[in-house]
Amino acid sequence: MREFIVEADGGSRGNPGPAGYGAVVLDGATGEPLTEAAEYIGVATNNVAEYRGLLAGLRAAHALDPSARVHVRMDSKLVVEQMSGRWKIKHPDMKPLAAQARAVFPPAQVIYEWIPREQNKYADRLANEAMDAGAKGRQWSPSESRAALDTSPAVPEPSGPPGDAAAGAARARAALAQGRTAEPAAATADGRAAGAARAGEGAAPAVGEKPGAEQAPAGERRPAAPAEERRSTPGWSSAPDLGVPATFVLLRHGETPLTPQKRFSGSGGTDPALSEVGREQARRVAEALARRGTIQTVLASPLTRTRETAAVVAARLGLDVTIEDGLRETDFGAWEGLTFGEVRERYPDDLNAWLADPEAHPTGGGESFAETATRIAATRDKLVAAHAGRTVLLVTHVTPIKTLVRLALGAPPESLFRMELSAASLSAVAYYADGNASVRLFNDTSPLRS
Repeated sequence: MREFIVEADGGSRGNPGPAGYGAVVLDGATGEPLTEAAEYIGVATNNVAEYRGLLAGLRAAHALDPSARVHVRMDSKLVVEQMSGRWKIKHPDMKPLAAQARAVFPPAQVIYEWIPREQNKYADRLANEAMDAGAKGRQWSPSESRAALDTSPAVPEPSGPPGDAAAGAARARAALAQGRTAEPAAATADGRAAGAARAGEGAAPAVGEKPGAEQAPAGERRPAAPAEERRSTPGWSSAPDLGVPATFVLLRHGETPLTPQKRFSGSGGTDPALSEVGREQARRVAEALARRGTIQTVLASPLTRTRETAAVVAARLGLDVTIEDGLRETDFGAWEGLTFGEVRERYPDDLNAWLADPEAHPTGGGESFAETATRIAATRDKLVAAHAGRTVLLVTHVTPIKTLVRLALGAPPESLFRMELSAASLSAVAYYADGNASVRLFNDTSPLRS
């Protein structure tokens, strides 16, 4: 199910006095603005203007997708508490507005959160633009709005490797003025042997899946991360605004004839095309991304199944496809086209070594997990630098997507055995100017059920 964030505000210069409201709908996965609303409403109170802003934001979200989940964020304690059902609504001017707001979405699809005013700047600026327009005897025009520009400063030059979770988090913490407490990091690389052993004994590395069967994870050796600090909640409010991130929406290709059979299918095999099921999956994802409306660029792995998936999506979005060789799948050597069970029967020693050691190669050469991760990290850094502040669709494979997510989380290689990634699923990672990364979405298959 799609998710939206609605930020809304309203104001009155006199209370009651000349009033206006503003609202913005953000993509819940990427944080990208999808649509704005603002209006000068004449003489009204602050509270009425705030309710009008909420109603406009909900209606704008509903117009984008009536089945979406909505997270409303406002700095009006009154509106949040009343709409959450914890406070009664007594004022006669607000009762009908609250009733209209509740009727836009089913109540189960909407949650409300109070935020400080400084975190609601986008909607506040829209409301003030509406009141400024009213003072000049006209209505707010979206073509003249500067709210997004005024609340999203230009992205500074990155100061470190994009996506390096440990280094990026350290730089972000250094910029904070309060709310710090020390706590050791929980994750180390010591769990690799246990995870690999479980996978080697036949336990699925992810729910319902076996490693390598169009599912092969990738990673590289790295020492355990040093102890990290964790901020308490108040610290978030003092974090610097890092601008709009480079956001990678990660689309795994649709099914091929090998996918249901769980066969190894990398970059060194027969290069299968999409099946009819895979082509239908691509069409459904294309429609979902078109409704979202945030994709600005489409990149694809050079393999046939990704190029075909990307072509369907790009045609629906009115964009071209650029081929990026670094997004190709791992080469599985002599295992290409075989099932996990067939590999275990024919090459048991090689398979056990491959599961236990990220530097081990498949039988007959191929590409190790460590080599794949090095390639993916270099590709990530190049693309983040080239697409700062933009939302880019990467149409790729299981191994590259899991690797990008693992690196963004700073997780050890064995974590990839615990991820499930379905055909034609969507994931998203945002890369900020300080070098930090944020996983926004993982294995979303909701477009396939629509």
